Amino acid sequence: MIEWQVLSSASKNLRVNLDPRTKLFLLITICILVIGGQINGIMLIIRPALAAISLILLFTAGKRKISNICIGVYVFFFICENFILPVMTGTLGFILLFFSGFITRLLPGMVMGYYTVETTSVSEFIAAMKKIHLTKKIVIPLAVMFRFFPTVIEEYHAIGDAMRMRGIRFGGKNIFKILEYRFIPMMICSIKIGEELSAAALTRGLGAPVHRTNICRIGFHFIDIFLIFLCIALFILSILSKIGVF
Repeated sequence: MIEWQVLSSASKNLRVNLDPRTKLFLLITICILVIGGQINGIMLIIRPALAAISLILLFTAGKRKISNICIGVYVFFFICENFILPVMTGTLGFILLFFSGFITRLLPGMVMGYYTVETTSVSEFIAAMKKIHLTKKIVIPLAVMFRFFPTVIEEYHAIGDAMRMRGIRFGGKNIFKILEYRFIPMMICSIKIGEELSAAALTRGLGAPVHRTNICRIGFHFIDIFLIFLCIALFILSILSKIGVF
């Protein structure tokens, strides 16, 4: 099961099939400009634009329910941050300020990270990293990570289903045993999953000193070039904004 997941492809039937390098560049851009960017001037346009890109990509990947929820949450807190908070004071305003800043800054990066992991197979990722001549000491841990988190989430849901069948759940009569019956098995499974994924990756020759072939077809298309130049332009605009040009 785990060995199959190492080479399984999650990028079938995508309407927008981006190169893995484009996805990583978008992820880095969103994390830098949205999380660490200012909240005034030209950044009032750049931040929602990057958030919209990540949400649209998630929608086109077939995750429509999740993307619709994220869109609603982001729009609500963005409106609160820019139109409601300026006229609010007191404790309620402070609480709303905290949640608005947290959601509007972290949600786009989380969405883009989720999209990247869900739509990039390990083979595609390795092929892309070989194109930029990244060392195997970085590629192999990242390749394992790409399948680690989805597998851990599956195990978490499986443990949750097993615990619910036994009447162990939040709010149930066995609430004090939730740590023993859910989180401890989750920790043990996480360690085991990491070891098995690492062994599967090495077994399939990811750490071999010889050149490893790959059948994945990756490359830049028009949409990739457009998004890369858009990210570069947004970086330039943010720098100009910081030095006072805008």
